[in-house]
Amino acid sequence: MRGARAMARVRGLSRLRGVRVRLVLAFALVTAVATLSTGALTFREARTGVLQQSQDAVIRQFRDHVNNVVADYRLPLSPAQLQSFADDVAKSEPAQSWRVLAAYRGLSATSTPKDPFAELTQDMRTAVATHSSALFQRVTVHGRPALVVGLPVPFEDSRRTATERSGLSVFLTVPQIAEQRSIDALVGAVERATVPALVLAVLLALLAARGVLRPVRALRDATRSIAEGHLDTRLTVEGSDELADLSHTFNETAAALEESVAELRRMETRARRFAADVSHELRTPLAAMSAVTDVLDEDAAHLDPDTATAVRLISEETVKLARLVDDLMEMSRFDAGAATLHLDDIDLAESVRSTLATRAWLGTVHTQLPPPGALRGRLDPRRLDVIVANLVANALRHGAPPVHLRLFGYDRPGAGPWAVIEVLDSGPGIPDDVLPLIFDRFYKTDTARTRTEGSGLGLAITTENVRLHHGTVHAANHPGGGALFTVELPLSQNELAPDPSETPAEGGQLP
Repeated sequence: MRGARAMARVRGLSRLRGVRVRLVLAFALVTAVATLSTGALTFREARTGVLQQSQDAVIRQFRDHVNNVVADYRLPLSPAQLQSFADDVAKSEPAQSWRVLAAYRGLSATSTPKDPFAELTQDMRTAVATHSSALFQRVTVHGRPALVVGLPVPFEDSRRTATERSGLSVFLTVPQIAEQRSIDALVGAVERATVPALVLAVLLALLAARGVLRPVRALRDATRSIAEGHLDTRLTVEGSDELADLSHTFNETAAALEESVAELRRMETRARRFAADVSHELRTPLAAMSAVTDVLDEDAAHLDPDTATAVRLISEETVKLARLVDDLMEMSRFDAGAATLHLDDIDLAESVRSTLATRAWLGTVHTQLPPPGALRGRLDPRRLDVIVANLVANALRHGAPPVHLRLFGYDRPGAGPWAVIEVLDSGPGIPDDVLPLIFDRFYKTDTARTRTEGSGLGLAITTENVRLHHGTVHAANHPGGGALFTVELPLSQNELAPDPSETPAEGGQLP
């Protein structure tokens, strides 16, 4: 019982820790998603803003410088003029960070000698040749980001006062290291903000879990207290939220349960008192009836057949009624806790043999008993007699001959010597649906046995007597046929109650 309570306590603590962990993980997950989503959106907008601002400024300056420089040149351009044009455009930027490539009708010139201008792609060249406005492209070469701008340069025709495609294109490459640093700084800021946000979320989750789990823990403890029999346990209702409603409902349920249990106990007490009173009141008239039936039995031979049959029937039913009253009185003593053991150092084999001899069963029951004096113990002789008599009577009445009784002893580890009594009949056995009910009071196996003359209390009384000795009793079907009843009793009543799951270490089974 203590082990079951300990396991229940461990499971309860595990569930509470599980709720706390789930709350912390949920808060952390929500915070991480929110932080990362906000950071991603902020990063995207900031990155777009930084790059857009830089890009617009570069394109505007590039167009202005090209327009200022191209005014000094006339078509067609020679290779020297094309080189000079590229140098002039690059020098027009005060920071001197521009790299310029000018292309004109198959010719090309760069502001930096032998510059391969690797950032410029063929797609960019083709696009600039077919468009009349500036184009740009962001590229990364050797891990260095750069902005590439392509601008077609139209020349004004004074004769037609219009602009025509001249075939001159100018390309600009500007490093974007500063912009990349700004973007990296944004990423770092988002990363640095995520960790404090997660820590804050975990702290908030722990606070929320503490507030939620405190009433849950109180409810768990109160439920366990009620399960242990403290039906007056109540919870303190605080607040007006759902947990307060749950506590209020628990208190109402506990009050209703306490009232119902108290009423059931009162009814059970009245029923036991009624059975004890009725049994006690019946003993006097039954004693008188038994004396009268004894006299009638002696004169039954001198009566006419019908009267003699009636007399014998009354005598038999009186005996059964007296036995039933005695059984009810015995059960009432068990229920009242008044049954006690009167221990004595006895020879179990001799006691069993005496029980069978007293009831004239020695020629009916096949016994396997240890030698005299081989198996001794401190038991209640009268209650041992009741245990053996009820089991053998049950086998004779509801089973089929032959009936086998076996007595042997064994040493249970940590519990000292024990005795085992096995009673096996040769009947059809006990149906599986009847086995769990076989020791219940007033239960008769009408569907499994041929006759039911008993009161239905014999096996229940046997069970109570075995428990009084701190022993165990169970019923099963023998593999070879028949019902097998096994009683295990400690030979020293100073030992603790046994573990019912243990089985005899030696001795075997009845045939």
